Amino acid sequence: MAIATNLGFPRIGPKRELKKAVEGFWAGRVGEGEMLETARRLRREAWAQQKEAGLQHIPSNDFSLYDQVLDALALCGGAPSRYGLGDGDVDLRTYFAMARGLQELGPDGSRKVDLPAMEMTKWFDTNYHYIVPEIEEGMQFRIASQKPFAEFEEASALGVQTRPVLIGPVSLLLLGKKVPPVVNRQPSLEALLPVYEEILGRLQAAGAQWVQMDEPCLVLDLPDDARATFQHAYERLAAAAPQLRLLVATYFGDLRDNLETALQLPVAGLHLDLMRGPAQFERALAEAPASLALSLGVVDGRNVWRTDLGATLDALEQAARRIGSERVLVAPSCSLLHVPYDLGPEKELDDELRSWLAFAGDKLDEVALLTRALNEGRDAVAGELEENARILQGRRESPRTHNDAVRSRMAAVTEEMKRRKSPYAVRKPLQDARLKLPAYPTTTIGSYPQTREVRRARADFKAGRSTREEYDRFLERETERTLRFQEDVGLDMLVHGEFERTDMVEYFGLKMKGFVATKNGWVQSYGTRCVRPPVLYGDVHRPEPMTVRWSRYAQSKTDRPVKGMLTGPVTILQWSFVRDDQPRADTCRQIALALRDEVTDLESAGMQAIQIDEPALREGLPLVRDDWKAYLEWAVGAFRLTACGVQDQTQIHTHMCYSEFNEIIEAVGAMDADVISIEASRSKMELLEAFRRYRYPNSIGPGVYDIHSPRVPSQAEMVDLLKRARDVIPADKLWVNPDCGLKTRAWPEVEAALRAMVAAAADLRNGK
Repeated sequence: MAIATNLGFPRIGPKRELKKAVEGFWAGRVGEGEMLETARRLRREAWAQQKEAGLQHIPSNDFSLYDQVLDALALCGGAPSRYGLGDGDVDLRTYFAMARGLQELGPDGSRKVDLPAMEMTKWFDTNYHYIVPEIEEGMQFRIASQKPFAEFEEASALGVQTRPVLIGPVSLLLLGKKVPPVVNRQPSLEALLPVYEEILGRLQAAGAQWVQMDEPCLVLDLPDDARATFQHAYERLAAAAPQLRLLVATYFGDLRDNLETALQLPVAGLHLDLMRGPAQFERALAEAPASLALSLGVVDGRNVWRTDLGATLDALEQAARRIGSERVLVAPSCSLLHVPYDLGPEKELDDELRSWLAFAGDKLDEVALLTRALNEGRDAVAGELEENARILQGRRESPRTHNDAVRSRMAAVTEEMKRRKSPYAVRKPLQDARLKLPAYPTTTIGSYPQTREVRRARADFKAGRSTREEYDRFLERETERTLRFQEDVGLDMLVHGEFERTDMVEYFGLKMKGFVATKNGWVQSYGTRCVRPPVLYGDVHRPEPMTVRWSRYAQSKTDRPVKGMLTGPVTILQWSFVRDDQPRADTCRQIALALRDEVTDLESAGMQAIQIDEPALREGLPLVRDDWKAYLEWAVGAFRLTACGVQDQTQIHTHMCYSEFNEIIEAVGAMDADVISIEASRSKMELLEAFRRYRYPNSIGPGVYDIHSPRVPSQAEMVDLLKRARDVIPADKLWVNPDCGLKTRAWPEVEAALRAMVAAAADLRNGK
């Protein structure tokens, strides 16, 4: 019989209960016991829901208070030496210090404890961020957390037999950074494997039957020695716990050249993502050893569209015929971490659109239904299959997905529309003369703290407790107060603060046709940061200006230049649940045309600088190098289509964060933004090496303030970072800014950090 399985479940809670508990713990409003009880309740509910849906392999240890890679580091005692872990287990103080940094001040204001956070970067090509392991030379590993054992036993006590999930040892090391960079990973692997052997032995002794080993790095381009490392590691692990059945889970892509290696690993099962890598299906069926079960990821774990059950059953039935149904595990393509919990509360969606969607709970039902159909025959679920086919046909024929005017405009796009009127060398002096900024100009990335008062005012307006006029007056006061704050701090180029915006993508989704917003469609971005991606279901256009009113208002209240603030087309695409019935490149160009109109309207409204954020450009890069060229061509083209309708004297900024630029630096240069701001503080300016080698021609603002941590850097620390940046970037092209927007920070730390940042820029101007 085929088995219904799952790789992971959302952990933030259907109403973001975990976010509230953890942030309350950080703020001292919630005790440790209360926070941990909230976590236990969410785990119990998740296990019960999956069991009730009919799943036979239910994951445990997929839950996390912050991040699953951070959990793996804690489990293996992989805390960098600066955290002073010693011989004990990783406690919550150390755990959250690794994630967020830790700063404790003495009575005199001196820094008793000052620990910067570990780096974060994107989890493959998703909008989820993970904590980057720091692999130090000579690092020793040991079991330093009881989490996977405790959660397995917790589920067992509730009558739920789970499949514990571990980040595999090879991917854990490959996802890390070497400190110093010359560290050889092989000795680290040899030090790590005995810990994994002990972990598996303990899980076997506790009664686990299967253990899921997540090895997503198998979908990347790997050299031969890395493939040999996987074989070596799993020979060791399989021998360490011979009664355990190991399932190696891969996701987010096609294994391609690594498929042979994966199929030959001495494990009981291999998971394949057939949504992102359908081409590997036939070869896997043909080459899988008779002892290997195949977990087939046929329900999309990264998007919200209903599965085509009939077509999916065709593939599953083929697999059952060729390798036997007892070797088939039916699964989502990846962990359901990347989709919202439950479609049930979305009462405001109309019936037609709602019928097209499937959130995490619905996807469990789809997995169970497909498994039942495979085991009992299609007649057992004939009604469900008929209803599914009717809904999908209705979606294909629905007029709300097509707009002839949008498609005509796309057909009229020319290459000339993607080029600025003059090269940067001509534009820069015109912009300098217009803006009259000092050397090392200071600015921020866009948003300012979204305080409780801001959130309350927004909620009151949405609930009808205040009028549009009252809400607008509130936003005007917040905007003007923030402008005065920036002037007082001494910033050179200002922003309006974005108090009218809930989220940098959702805001624009609500303003453009072809999108719909959800009420509770939250997903985790990093730690306790949750986003609510809009659903992009149809052709995109802009019925009216989206940002001009607030940008114009802000500029009218100050003599200093104010940036107009937009989210770029690639980021809106990447951070939405995107339609799957046309190429992503076409959808991105539609968004770009809508934003192009906004850019030219901002220029007409008097904005001298316009920032078009593209933090997701690198994130969207295909995982296999052979596919890069085509993606970068349309992604960079979409940005240029958005930005290039302005005059030479209008300064175009863009922002990117938590991205490695080394391998795509020429594409970043091809965007031809006048100023690019990037995340750089956590890496101590390491990202600038790419800009050094390429000799990036335009201006750069490397971040000197890590806004994802409550820690406030000192002026001296920022000066040091800026001096490192000045070694790479010519002084006349170096901007000074934080890593990202300040939405999630508190005003006192923002003020302290920005005053230090402005003072650091002044030090450089004064030759210090």
